[in-house]
Amino acid sequence: MKLAVLSDIHGNWPGLMAVAEHIERWQPDHIIVDGDVVNRGPNSAICWDFVQRKRRDAGWQVVLGNHEEYVIAQGKPEAIRAGIPFDIYRPSYWVYEQLGCNVSALEALPFALEETLEETAVRVTHASMHGTRDGVYRFTTDAELMSKIGLPAPALFVVGHTHQPLIRRVNGTLVVNAGATGMPFDNDWRVSYAQLTHTQGAWQAEIVRLEYDRAQAERDFTQTGFIDGGGPITRIMLRELQLSTGLLYTFFKLYERPVLDGEYSLKQAVELFLASH
Repeated sequence: MKLAVLSDIHGNWPGLMAVAEHIERWQPDHIIVDGDVVNRGPNSAICWDFVQRKRRDAGWQVVLGNHEEYVIAQGKPEAIRAGIPFDIYRPSYWVYEQLGCNVSALEALPFALEETLEETAVRVTHASMHGTRDGVYRFTTDAELMSKIGLPAPALFVVGHTHQPLIRRVNGTLVVNAGATGMPFDNDWRVSYAQLTHTQGAWQAEIVRLEYDRAQAERDFTQTGFIDGGGPITRIMLRELQLSTGLLYTFFKLYERPVLDGEYSLKQAVELFLASH
């Protein structure tokens, strides 16, 4: 039994193509996309269309990620459409407009998948059973991890969200973070996915890292109109791609309150931040 799990595509079309082609050669029995197909990157619509075709034609399964939730929120009646708060979420609004009617398909995605494969329980969710933003990290303690896995504990638990690959065993559960197909945050620019194999009565995991056309992925930020249409925050997303590390959390921790208080414009805050990153 072979299971492939890819996660956190984030509109990176060249990255998705590299992973999809490698998966095709490996020929797994099941393929699961572990959330965040869209947003935080420039080619969300084309990536989502590709995944949808694979769902229809090849049986791919997909779970909900927090970035799908951000895009869904842009279609709600209470969504903000002006001022600094809107500028902060403008990248998600740009993606929302690009997806159009496909947003309804995002809303139908399940929070988690529970499968029985090779007579073992397999659970796949984007971050953890606590929510789409509650991730599994290397520093997560065993007690915290068991809580994030949920009960009853499965034989295999697969997540994404952190953009940092991980393989770990705790109390009989193999825990795997598939890393990122679109935007790795472990200082290794190569994209990744997880190969899970059930042999001799147990699950084994391997994280596959792949080179891809990162130069094109960078150009796509401009060529698709994402930089212009998504506003200043998209420049930080591009720097994340270039450096293979997460920056948005740090930016908002440092500058969100000063921007909201009018100390800086959002553009000024982004320029100050990028000058030191």
